Amino acid sequence: MAGKQSAGLLLYRGRGDDVEVLLGHMGGPFWAKKDAGAWSLPKGELDPDESPEAAARREFEEELGLPAPDGEYVELGVVKQSGGKVVTAWAVEADLDPAAVVPGTFTMEWPPRSGRQQEFPEVDRVEWFPLEAAREKLVKGQLPFLDRLLALVSG
Repeated sequence: MAGKQSAGLLLYRGRGDDVEVLLGHMGGPFWAKKDAGAWSLPKGELDPDESPEAAARREFEEELGLPAPDGEYVELGVVKQSGGKVVTAWAVEADLDPAAVVPGTFTMEWPPRSGRQQEFPEVDRVEWFPLEAAREKLVKGQLPFLDRLLALVSG
């Protein structure tokens, strides 16, 4: 597969018109002043020889600092994002208090070409959104997951 592979979890709660999804605002300086299209489901790249579901659970814990929730994991399929990354996601019905999140961090050179390494949170905030609001917040390449979740919970 040419693009990088990622996997993630889309937590949801509620039924019908009251469904909400948990999204994380991407951390780091590039996303700091952006809101629309700057949120993602907790996800990350697969390690070699790792199954996508195992990666989704691991990445959830790494990004949010909390164990992946128990519950039925329903595969939402695969999307290919504009940069070529292929993302597989699972929906899981669960509740989570955003205040309990302790985000993981990553290190990058900042400012660019400064030679200085700085640490940033993987996600700088986590919130529950109704589906319509989530459509405005979520990065465009992950929007099909919301439609698939809606079909699942209304089906």
